[in-house]
Amino acid sequence: MSGTSYDVIIIGSGPGGYVTAIRAAQLGLKTAIVEREHLGGICLNWGCIPTKALLRSAEILDHANHAKSYGLKLEGKMTADVKDVVARSRGVSARLNGGVAFLMKKNKIDVIWGEAKLTKPGEISVGKSTKPVVEPQNPVPKGVKGEGTYTAKHIIVATGARPRALPGIEPDGKLIWTYFEAMKPDVMPKSLVVMGSGAIGIEFASFYRSMGAEVTVVEVMPQVMPVEDAEISAFARKQLEKRGLKILTEAKVAKVEKGANSVTAHVETKDGKVEKITADRLISAVGVQGNIEGLGLETLGVKTDRGCIVIDGYGKTNVPGIYAIGDVAGPPMLAHKAEHEGVICIEKIAGVPGVHPMEKGRIPGCTYCNPQVASVGLTEAKAKEQGRDIRVGRYSFAANGKAIALGEDQGMIKTIFDKKTGELIGAHMVGAEVTELIQGFVVAMNLETTEEELMHTIFPHPTLSEMMKESVLDAYGRVLNA
Repeated sequence: MSGTSYDVIIIGSGPGGYVTAIRAAQLGLKTAIVEREHLGGICLNWGCIPTKALLRSAEILDHANHAKSYGLKLEGKMTADVKDVVARSRGVSARLNGGVAFLMKKNKIDVIWGEAKLTKPGEISVGKSTKPVVEPQNPVPKGVKGEGTYTAKHIIVATGARPRALPGIEPDGKLIWTYFEAMKPDVMPKSLVVMGSGAIGIEFASFYRSMGAEVTVVEVMPQVMPVEDAEISAFARKQLEKRGLKILTEAKVAKVEKGANSVTAHVETKDGKVEKITADRLISAVGVQGNIEGLGLETLGVKTDRGCIVIDGYGKTNVPGIYAIGDVAGPPMLAHKAEHEGVICIEKIAGVPGVHPMEKGRIPGCTYCNPQVASVGLTEAKAKEQGRDIRVGRYSFAANGKAIALGEDQGMIKTIFDKKTGELIGAHMVGAEVTELIQGFVVAMNLETTEEELMHTIFPHPTLSEMMKESVLDAYGRVLNA
């Protein structure tokens, strides 16, 4: 049994799974990871990473087409070659996919290729994968194990999530896309309807608009990016509309008619009117759902709720020896949440002292559209709902020297403090590079920093980060550069 028995088996090799496996190996646990499709999961292969490669191409194209505003001249209009843009994105994924394989080998983690099923506590059976979607540049690593029965004291489910489909508007891979098809179009569509304005929907809407497509975003909630602070969302919407996106909120796609090479979306607005919008393609971005099917959870009596596995603060399920982390364990469905959740889970298993449960209120969220949006903690509305007495600070990119020099002077930073304690309870941003800036406030919140400590922190000049301090100062009536 030496080749099939482990201390820990992790099902799924996305960011949560492979990071957990590495931490387990570091702690001296004999570890294996099971993967049915490709190392790195959705994030490295079809989500976080390749979309950022696409958006980087779009960003450069946007800058090139506004070169004149920087005192530069280009001969003719810069254009995009969709095949080359996609090829670069896929190459980035392939490089990172190979990196995960290297990390597994480096840390002496066994890779088991196939589909895992829980047969009883402490045991899984691995069968042939029914989803061998391994791209030519991402072959199955050499030396991996395959079908068979494997045992472990601890089994961690990290199977991630997949796109949610609405009845009657199911993706077909041709006219109605999920992020899989939107990631690698054969030809660039001239027009698109994007159904849903969460991070996935709005990022693709932003990308395709930069590529020249006419884009209509349909969102059932009153604001785009519904989880964000309302003021930040409204600012982002205004900027997106300036770029030519058409945005319909409090509206839904009631049905879709398919043509030979187009779709017509019947969009129902809040007043009951129906607008027909014909486009080359429709992207369905109405959320994701956990991959809980076919794992044997029901047989073992593992508790689930609304498509996710129920866990405590340390990843434990109701069945001893079985754990879950990441998207399959519920929202927020973010790669960095999965990684941290996995580390918490495995350190608790290994008996590392002082392990704290996940503090979900301190998980940052980032949306990489143009302009970018980032946030952590409570929105202003949520803080008021909780009855908190708050101070709110704001600072505009238009007053920041670095933003003006970059030609990126449209944005805002907003901070929310508890008036009684001075605790930073929320930070929200929209504008250039805010997905990089937000971590400063995440660290501050994790250290339970007060407004006084932030005010006494020296920020370098000239930087975009100076706006963070100015926003804090504004909350207390002490803003200096506005």
